[in-house]
Amino acid sequence: MASKKVLMLHGYAQNATIFSKRLGALRKACGKDIDFVFVDGPHVLTPADLAEAFRSTNESSSLDDLGAPEAATEADPALAPRGWWNVDAARTKTVGLEDSIMLIREYLLKDTYEGIFGFSQGAAMAALMAALLEKPEVFPPFLVDGKAPHPPFKFCIAAAGFRPKSPLCDSIFLPSYSTPTLHILGRTDVIVVEERSKTLVDVSSNKRVEWHDGGHFVPSKANWRNFLKAYLKDPTGDVPSPSTTSASQPASGTATPVTPSL
Repeated sequence: MASKKVLMLHGYAQNATIFSKRLGALRKACGKDIDFVFVDGPHVLTPADLAEAFRSTNESSSLDDLGAPEAATEADPALAPRGWWNVDAARTKTVGLEDSIMLIREYLLKDTYEGIFGFSQGAAMAALMAALLEKPEVFPPFLVDGKAPHPPFKFCIAAAGFRPKSPLCDSIFLPSYSTPTLHILGRTDVIVVEERSKTLVDVSSNKRVEWHDGGHFVPSKANWRNFLKAYLKDPTGDVPSPSTTSASQPASGTATPVTPSL
């Protein structure tokens, strides 16, 4: 039986290498059943980009604080901090989002993916791609011979996601999208707070919401690994909530910066 391919989108200031490393325990748990395809965001973040991110995020002051110390390693280009977009000075438009859409389009043209899984800014991007596959005509450059380049995803996993602010995103998301989406939210997340997460949850018409008691990361304890493994195997199945097997989730897993207006 062939492995299920899942597109994996990292958070802001991470990259494919770092995100893959952070999810090593989940990858090991899934074995050969799931083929995780980690994608690098097209935009290498400059010191000015990161300085603006830290300026806008009072709770965080460095990549190390945010769980992405590898991204500060200038000697290795493979560990350069990346993003799916930046924002304009007024924080009302996504700058470079179109490049990211077209990058993922190339992946979709070359292979078939069961679903998409993103964290933080990557979660926003994952949900955006799921919604765009449902109505690709709203962004004509995405089309191939007048049609979507790939069938709609069977599922989307959005950990610490949010709905970006831009006219293009509004045209893609509104009034809603219907791809089955698992939203994973942290009760003590101060980077993407509940109010911001709700902006994405609210446009997801076929949603499941699971909470963990930690902050801005993908939970990685055994109960969550088992839950995600089961969900990835059968997204439409009756998979028990991980919250029923553990009262709390200590901070572990993945953490990256996200500016409040991204």
